[in-house]
Amino acid sequence: MSVRGYILVETEVGRTQAVGRAMRDLVSDLATVTAVDTVTGPYDVIVQLDAEDLDQLGKCITEELQAVAGVQRTTTCLAVSLG
Repeated sequence: MSVRGYILVETEVGRTQAVGRAMRDLVSDLATVTAVDTVTGPYDVIVQLDAEDLDQLGKCITEELQAVAGVQRTTTCLAVSLG
């Protein structure tokens, strides 16, 4: 069963473009980056990740996404199936 997460990223001032580019270029064995959008509002970048399981998703976020220079904080929203 696969897991999809939407990672809401807050960046350091002036780093949004560089963070978005780094997220688009991220290659990981843990999860697949399926979309990256630079957005307005309380978050600066939203990353969509697909992983085989929750552990791999979590490791990708904490070990890879949060390690990108300019990332200040992340919030993860998990996709669920309600039907």
